[in-house]
Amino acid sequence: MEKSYTSLSIAINALQQEGFVEDYNLCDAGIENKNRKTVHLAETLNVVKYYRFEGKTNPADNTVLYVIETNTGEKGLLVDAYGAYSGNISMEMVRKLKIEHP
Repeated sequence: MEKSYTSLSIAINALQQEGFVEDYNLCDAGIENKNRKTVHLAETLNVVKYYRFEGKTNPADNTVLYVIETNTGEKGLLVDAYGAYSGNISMEMVRKLKIEHP
């Protein structure tokens, strides 16, 4: 059964307990782990799952939490407050982070 979470903070805490402890940020080259000083290109990571959260006062305020594993064994989370298309990122990364709508 697929897990669901009522808030972003609850999801982050639960996923960290499952071992997804790295904190990723989008960058021009892909995703960056500032703590480890590593950058991962789109082709070197796997989006295990993602969760969408909408703002309580404005449903257009979307946040997406990506659960990511890299080919080097890092496991972590990427929070994108505006969706994968908001920043200056590569087309490969846009395709990797594309959310499929049912």
